[in-house]
Amino acid sequence: MKNLHDRQPAVAGQFYPSNPQELKKQLASFVSPVAHPQSAFGCIVPHAGYMYSGHVAGMTFGSIKIRKKIILVGPNHTGAGAQFSIMSAGTWHTPLGPVAIDSHLADCIIAGSKYLKDDPLAHAKEHSLEVQLPFIQYLEHDVTIIPIAVLSHDPHILKEIGREIAQTVKKEGVESDCLLVASTDMTHYEPQESAQKKDREALAAILELNEDRLVEKIQQFTISMCGWAPTIVVLSCAKALGAKTAKLVRYQTSGDVTGDYESVVGYAGVILL
Repeated sequence: MKNLHDRQPAVAGQFYPSNPQELKKQLASFVSPVAHPQSAFGCIVPHAGYMYSGHVAGMTFGSIKIRKKIILVGPNHTGAGAQFSIMSAGTWHTPLGPVAIDSHLADCIIAGSKYLKDDPLAHAKEHSLEVQLPFIQYLEHDVTIIPIAVLSHDPHILKEIGREIAQTVKKEGVESDCLLVASTDMTHYEPQESAQKKDREALAAILELNEDRLVEKIQQFTISMCGWAPTIVVLSCAKALGAKTAKLVRYQTSGDVTGDYESVVGYAGVILL
C-alpha cells in the first residue's frame, strides 16, 4: 500500500524537469536573488508549468527572505480529501531532495483550528504546492513545510482559518520563522485584454489587503482565479501577523510566453510586507 506520508513528486517531468541538473539550470534562469531581500510575511505566487509562470514565481521568491518554516496554502484541484486539509507528518520529495513537514507546528495549527483536518490524501496528487518547493529549495536548503489544501470557498471560514493560523504561530513564538505562501493562477483561458482587465481588478483588492473586496471582484467580474480561497487565508493570516502593505513584483500571461493571446492564463507575484 502506498505510504501517503512519503509524498513522491506528482508532476515532475510535466510542470518542471525531473532531472535535478536540468531543474537547477531552469531555476537559475528564473530566480534572480536580490542583494537585499525583503523580510516579508508571505507571498502569492502562480503554480503553472515553469515555462509559463516560472519567471513570475522565481522573481517573487528571489525578492524575499526565505524563512525556515513555510506555510503553503493552495487550492485543491483534485477534489480528494477534506475541505481544509493539512498534512501534519511525513516528507515531500522533489528532484532536489526531501523536505520534511514541521509536525509540531502542523499539530498545533490543527489543535487551534475548528476547520483544518489532518489529511494527506488531499495532497497526494495536488500540484499547486508541489511546484513551489523547488524554488524554495533552490534559495534555502534548510526549511520545513506545513502544506494546506483548500476546497471550500466560504469567505467567512477562510478568513477565520487565516486568523487561527496566525494565533497559533504567535502562541508558538515562531512569527519570525514563518513564511506564508499562497498558490494561485489568475484568470484562465480568456483573450489577453479581458484577462488583464479582470486581473487588474483582483490584484487591486489584493494590494489593498482587502479579502472582502477580492471576493466582490471575483463575483462581479466572474474572475476564474483558481486560488482565491487560499489567497484569502494567507491575506487574513498575514494581516493578523502584522502585514500592512502588499507589492506586485510581476504580472504576465501565458500569451507573453507563447505569443498566443487568444486564450491566456494570468500569473501574478505579490509579496506581503
